[in-house]
Amino acid sequence: MSEKSVTVRLMQAHDYQFDVHFGGDVPPLRSDEPPPLGQGAGPSPMQLLAAAVGNCLSDSLLFALRKFKQQPEPITAEVTAEVGRNAEGRLRVLGLRAVLTLGVPADALEHLDRVLAQFEAFCTVTQSVGQGIPVTVQVFDAHGARLK
Repeated sequence: MSEKSVTVRLMQAHDYQFDVHFGGDVPPLRSDEPPPLGQGAGPSPMQLLAAAVGNCLSDSLLFALRKFKQQPEPITAEVTAEVGRNAEGRLRVLGLRAVLTLGVPADALEHLDRVLAQFEAFCTVTQSVGQGIPVTVQVFDAHGARLK
């Protein structure tokens, strides 16, 4: 990925609902806060943060495996945001836990140890978010064996 800036534009649609415009041919996404503040008509900012981390980790893992001509598909990711209050009593994301699952058994993939040792370091979003929020990552294969 080249070094450049990325811009998204948000336009308020109604109350806490915002249409997020990404530019180009990418359709806008409606975000919203959950009740009682909003109506839950779209993903919340916390859900978008968790999705960004999970998407970036999945992309990084897939890219690293494909460099070795491996086919791990389909990869799934589940990211849980731990939400709590900070010292000032304000709600914050205190931590993120990502669980990635490969679509194949570990023994079907070559160079897996090498990939698992380094793929996180290339995930731009997770490495950036991780500077302020602890992020833990686990990887499992299609049989449920924990690999990382």
